[in-house]
Amino acid sequence: MIIQLMINSIEKSVKNLFNELGLHYTGDLKISVEQPAHLEHGDYSTNVAMQLAKVLRKPPIQIAGMLKNKLEDEGYIDNLVNKIEVAPPGFINMTIDWKEWAQRAFTLPLNNGEKVVVEHTSINPNKSAHIGHLRNSCIGDALVRLLKRTGYNVEVHNYIDDLGNQLADTVVGLMNIPERSEHSRFGDFCWDIYSRVNKEYQENPTLLEERTKVLHSLEKGNENLSWIGLLAAERIVREHLEEMKAFGIDYDLLVWESNIVREGFWTSAFDLLRQTTLFYQETSGKLAGCWLLKQSSSDIEKNESEHNMDKVLVRSNGLLTYTAKDIAYHLWKFGLLEKDFLYKRFSEDLWTTHANGIHSPFGRADIVINVIDHRQEYPQAMVKQALEILGYTKQAEQLRHVSYGVVSLSPAAARELGIDTTDGKASYAMSGRQGIGIKISDLLDRMEGIIETKRSDKNGLSSRIIAAAAIRYYLLRYNLLTEVVFDIEQATEVTGNTGVYLVYAYARAVSILNKAEVEFNMMPEVPEEIKQMEKCEYALLRHIAAWQDTLYTASNELSLNTICNYAHELATLFNSFYAACPIMKAGEDKKAFRIWLTYKFKETIGDALTVLGLPTSSRM
Repeated sequence: MIIQLMINSIEKSVKNLFNELGLHYTGDLKISVEQPAHLEHGDYSTNVAMQLAKVLRKPPIQIAGMLKNKLEDEGYIDNLVNKIEVAPPGFINMTIDWKEWAQRAFTLPLNNGEKVVVEHTSINPNKSAHIGHLRNSCIGDALVRLLKRTGYNVEVHNYIDDLGNQLADTVVGLMNIPERSEHSRFGDFCWDIYSRVNKEYQENPTLLEERTKVLHSLEKGNENLSWIGLLAAERIVREHLEEMKAFGIDYDLLVWESNIVREGFWTSAFDLLRQTTLFYQETSGKLAGCWLLKQSSSDIEKNESEHNMDKVLVRSNGLLTYTAKDIAYHLWKFGLLEKDFLYKRFSEDLWTTHANGIHSPFGRADIVINVIDHRQEYPQAMVKQALEILGYTKQAEQLRHVSYGVVSLSPAAARELGIDTTDGKASYAMSGRQGIGIKISDLLDRMEGIIETKRSDKNGLSSRIIAAAAIRYYLLRYNLLTEVVFDIEQATEVTGNTGVYLVYAYARAVSILNKAEVEFNMMPEVPEEIKQMEKCEYALLRHIAAWQDTLYTASNELSLNTICNYAHELATLFNSFYAACPIMKAGEDKKAFRIWLTYKFKETIGDALTVLGLPTSSRM
């Protein structure tokens, strides 16, 4: 990692400068190093001299000169830099010795093997999944790949809410609403049932009493309605897992909400909470009989129209809220409950919680990451606060909510679904209750068909694999909190910031290396000279050098679009290099360097694609 190496050397020089001037260095200086936008400003640059101007009471340009001398005296940043220059008003610009860089093996400072539990997907098991659910899954799976790449021990959970309103609604519909439409999958059938029962509630409010009966039955278990709910949920979960498999998404453990309730996890959590003064039962008013978790207004920002100042965990009728069950689940995730699940195999490589299973070392996490959309910020904050109230401050600090924006439909996609778009809105929200949305299976079928018609050469990856990669990248490339307006045509473009463009760039590099008869996993020897590079060669090499630092930043910030942006720029720079610099027809000196540079590109883009969960193939 070049940037961290430079930061360490610069900080050492700053300390020495303070000592030389008879000053105390407090260590609170945040040193930043970055690659300048303009190549003529060097390979890396820092503005540390400008940060020190007030403290040292000297002009930044003078401080930069003093630091330049110290960096040179201390070995030109571990002999990796061959030139250091000062530029107004006080920048320190550094140029890399690329021959030296090429001969070194730069690796990430991997963590110490801490265990991370990542919970993602967690779709209500009441109908087929839509593309909004898929964004959660793609983000979660890419985070898992990123964390594994940077050395964490990662365990992946998929939480199944088999006691919630959504499943209850589907059961009410199955029991009370006739439906004879043709479907090949049970989840698609339930998609229609779910939307129909929600319309029926409006016309026949007494039917809502049936939902309450089903909810009680689901929570109690071992009776007619609860078995119907369990069978429906399990069938739908298996269909969800099959859909996710098409996108390369896997899990280690399914955690069923019913196991948390029926096997006493909430009872154990309840006993812990009752020992605090902030968990109490209301005795009057509209919340009489409810158990609440008290909070101060300064703890969590809230909208009073949406949330009570004190969060209800147990309703007056004895039903648990989602947050109550989530608190118990997170106490278990961190290994803070005496109770544990038993486990059975759900499929070949997937385990599930089960009342009659075996013991296994799941959970007991050092870090917990939950991928849940931004609308769940308040409940997630309540879980964190419950940990703090119970005295588990370390665990509360290690609980991270990866929040993301919802997926909406572009006007074109909405029109395909028969939605009236004459109001001219920029996007149209999906609604399971209204049956509005694009099912994952339908989207993959449509994208596969579009890609199939666009392809001239169909001997490489299947159109379905390319379609899955295109969808996945489209959902990952945006800033997490950005609303994604899904447009099918944009996602399948072969140029621009798309998954197809990145996968094609990798395949092109492999094709070149095959022609050069370079072994796939054997890097060519480093050329004797890396000097007088063409501008496009230099730009590509410099960007390749930034990969380890990009990976490190993305891992710390859990920022996937950082990797998407890096990979897109890398592919663009490679294609510019390919267009401007002949490789196989170049002179022998240039040819050797360009083959080596192509290999470095292939190696780097391949690493990025793997983290993002996109295919690496020698042929599209």
